[in-house]
Amino acid sequence: MTELEVAASLVDLVIAITVIEALALSLLHWRTGRGVAPRDFLINLSSGLCLMLALRSVLRDAGITWLALWLLAAGAAHAIDIAVRWRRHKRPDIVKQGITA
Repeated sequence: MTELEVAASLVDLVIAITVIEALALSLLHWRTGRGVAPRDFLINLSSGLCLMLALRSVLRDAGITWLALWLLAAGAAHAIDIAVRWRRHKRPDIVKQGITA
């Protein structure tokens, strides 16, 4: 096995562990209401998964098209995550204090 094949296998392992972690956290929250809500981590996690898939595509020699698509998907997920967080914290301090103009 070449070093690139070993590296690709390690990336595959990390992707699998990340997916299992997401499923476990989601199941825990769904069953108990404890932990982090999936809506609070899934978009961010998908961005990271897309970056790992981009790396995997390079290591597996899948071609520049797959690399570009995975990087585009990671960027889109990151932008969506920022937009969602921005909307959640958009309220001015005056509204937070209960003072209206």
